[in-house]
Amino acid sequence: MGRSGLSLLCHLTPPSFTFPSVSRTQCLRRGLLSGPHSRYRSPVPGPSWQDRRAVSTEAALSQHIQDPSEPEKRLLSKLYEGLTRGQRASLAESITLVETQHPRKKELAQVLLQRVLAYKREQEERNGGKPLAFRVGLSGPPGAGKSSFIEVVGKMLTGRGHKVSVLAVDPSSCTTGGSLMGDKTRMTELSRDMNAFIRPSPTSGTLGGVTRTTNEAIVLCEGAGYDIVLVETVGVGQSEFAVADMVDMFVLLIPPAGGDELQGIKRGIIEMADLVVVTKSDGDLVVPARRIQAEYTSALKLLRKKSKSWNPKVVRVSSQTGEGIPELWAKMESYRDAMSASGALQGRRRAQQKVWMWSLIQENVLCHFQSHPAVRQALPHLEDRVTRGAISPGLAADLLLKAFSSSSSSS
Repeated sequence: MGRSGLSLLCHLTPPSFTFPSVSRTQCLRRGLLSGPHSRYRSPVPGPSWQDRRAVSTEAALSQHIQDPSEPEKRLLSKLYEGLTRGQRASLAESITLVETQHPRKKELAQVLLQRVLAYKREQEERNGGKPLAFRVGLSGPPGAGKSSFIEVVGKMLTGRGHKVSVLAVDPSSCTTGGSLMGDKTRMTELSRDMNAFIRPSPTSGTLGGVTRTTNEAIVLCEGAGYDIVLVETVGVGQSEFAVADMVDMFVLLIPPAGGDELQGIKRGIIEMADLVVVTKSDGDLVVPARRIQAEYTSALKLLRKKSKSWNPKVVRVSSQTGEGIPELWAKMESYRDAMSASGALQGRRRAQQKVWMWSLIQENVLCHFQSHPAVRQALPHLEDRVTRGAISPGLAADLLLKAFSSSSSSS
């Protein structure tokens, strides 16, 4: 969180609320986020816990969202029923609803999401509290063969009876706003599979490429009965840190013969990886692939372990020949079983929900700040002074925050 973002959050929170000195994500991951806000924790579950939770959720929705009209109720019922029956058209329409920027449709999307969450929670309780779906984040530098890899793995999984959904975060054109890469057209076989669902999501200029709708689309895919959710990101960069906060397993794909391999990928991304996959291990690239596999295996031994239940592995695969793909999936299943048995998987998901809540707070607070009349009035003059070098960006930010807080407290 940047300086202005942190200052703005401080201005919009009660005086008794204090922020830790480290970043929000670090606090949540380490379990350090504590303070007066702990009074908002839910009560200890009792015999009527589910009833109280349902009532409190409905009350929160009724306060936040205007009651749907009859046509809106029919639309939501149609989407919910089609979604829970596994209809791909209803799933696509539901994701479109959560991606919209229309204020009223965003409210309806939250109503639909709450119903799907309740349905999913009921299904998981029948499964002994264990997640029914397996979320996998896939990333790697351009040219690593992510789309080819997803198609081969996806076809293998659907052949084994799984339902696979692919959420491909696609960079947007600055001119038209549409997707640039067209991942769906590059997965021709998988896109025709009735047990697979591919959804390219344009980033729409979002830094890092992963928006709030990606996380909500995962929930909708799971509600539609897809037990494997693959999230493909744009490339190596900020998006990997975002996608790692919404998946159960983070897989890094790297091509062989990429030059200075260990310097070519950010160390922080390697530290996040639960599995490193060396792609294109066929033909003349087998020898370079083996060398890179050995280098990354040695490098991972020097890094701190993310979990007590799992040691990151490095494997070689070929999407062209299919070599190593079944062994790769076996390792991914071993990861899921080990993490689920230890309870780490469930704990990771709970922590991720907190991270995303604070991400959305930061996003909405910034929008509220930018649309404030006092800020909009002072902004052009201060921007002009900053560009001319008359004042520093830090001073301009402080002046804007002061104008915002003074106007808010007096109104």
